[in-house]
Amino acid sequence: MPVKQRPALLIAAAVLVAGCSAAPPPPSGGGGTLRYVAAGSPAAASDDPHGGLANESDALRFSLLYDVLTVPGADGRAKPRLAASWEPDRTLTRWTLRLRPDATFTDGRPVRAADVLYSLRRIERKAAENYGRLALFDTKASTAPDDHTVVLMTRSPNALVPEALESVTFVVPEGSEDFGQPVPGSGPYQPASSDAQTAVLKRNPRWWGERPHLDGIEIRAVADPQARAAAVTSGQADVAGSVSPAAAKAAGAGVRVVRRTPVTEYPFVMRLDREPFDDPRVREAFKLAADRQALVDTVFLGYGQVANDLPTPYDASYPKDLTQRPRDVARAKQLLAEAGHADGLKVTLRTTTSYPGMDSAAALYARQLADIGVTVTVRNEPPDTYFTNVWSKADFYTGYFGGIPFTDVARVALVSTSPTNETAWKRPAWDKAFTEALAVRDDADRNGRLGALQKELWKDGGYVVWGLGEGLDLTSPAVQGLPTGPGFQRFLLDGARLGTAG
Repeated sequence: MPVKQRPALLIAAAVLVAGCSAAPPPPSGGGGTLRYVAAGSPAAASDDPHGGLANESDALRFSLLYDVLTVPGADGRAKPRLAASWEPDRTLTRWTLRLRPDATFTDGRPVRAADVLYSLRRIERKAAENYGRLALFDTKASTAPDDHTVVLMTRSPNALVPEALESVTFVVPEGSEDFGQPVPGSGPYQPASSDAQTAVLKRNPRWWGERPHLDGIEIRAVADPQARAAAVTSGQADVAGSVSPAAAKAAGAGVRVVRRTPVTEYPFVMRLDREPFDDPRVREAFKLAADRQALVDTVFLGYGQVANDLPTPYDASYPKDLTQRPRDVARAKQLLAEAGHADGLKVTLRTTTSYPGMDSAAALYARQLADIGVTVTVRNEPPDTYFTNVWSKADFYTGYFGGIPFTDVARVALVSTSPTNETAWKRPAWDKAFTEALAVRDDADRNGRLGALQKELWKDGGYVVWGLGEGLDLTSPAVQGLPTGPGFQRFLLDGARLGTAG
């Protein structure tokens, strides 16, 4: 579908180009500064790695400044990062983590177990901001018996503790509270300068890992995906993260398209505790109204695939025997009539342009809902405030998932006690079964139990998950080694380089 460039986008691109640094000469032996334009809004910028992360640009910056305990592996299992190894006791409630002995903060202090435990406790304390990601841990009961050992206690048996420590466990020095000024980290880069829109990082010579190829990385937050793409095509940036499929299709010979694993989702989210979505017949009707292939073709332009109303079809626990829900207009109309809406239904669907295609997906779905007698008002909300004012709060809106595993989705969005239970999926029996599944050591058995829980969600839940899109980045020809994994993996730029690294 051709995309018309609006004047506002031209203005945004002009502002972006004016703010970016001039293009450096291509290095021939590595080094240089990578200019990365990431999805994000200066209005929603954060300097606290333990709070809420509304911006992809902030998540990228934090992943470069601070170490996490574990990182996602290509096989879906956690791999060591700051934690070199781990071992559970027989009850799966006491996990002993051994830290790297050579990790230091940028001010020269060694990274101690006390720093890790302080960071985990601070993350748990800020659960209302960070979606309760560490709710399964009892950090008060956890200990640091020596400088390189952390004993983590869980509130219930859990075989997936290493996976639960991925991505969000940014470690800072013990006692850090004021993040208005740069706080020492132990990641591959350290801050050089920053403001609400642009952060310039330089290589950390103290980092324990293999020396990064790049001298520095400049991260610029830009909300509009077309403006991000324009920065690379005009030569004002080296990488544009999360661009639109249209921009990828239109990329010329001088621009590379990096295709990441298809995990991008824009589900339509219905709250089960508000009319009309408190009626399961209405929810099923809305799912049956979706022409998934049309949405995938229109929004992802060949860079996607049909999905089936579950948010993590890439997860090992996804039920492979699940029947694909078809489009069935007649059945959807019948369900609405049974629910008392034979004469029609009016709803408002909120959406935004934070990620490419969110607005066009909502517009097309509104037309599809009209076929079953639903009149939809699509309200396009400002991207600067969408994930603070609309996400997890509105009755009906376009959501976003970008590759986190099912267990994380369950913890942050499905368990009854989650502070961001966006669909109001509150079922004590489901919560109990989820907790019991986490206690199973055998992968096949555990995945089977988690799959059964997903089948319940497929039947009665509040998600219309119509498709999966590939993550798409644009880069200049000089960029090499950009990660192609999903979720947090795409922020691990340790191996990225410009030109030919020496």
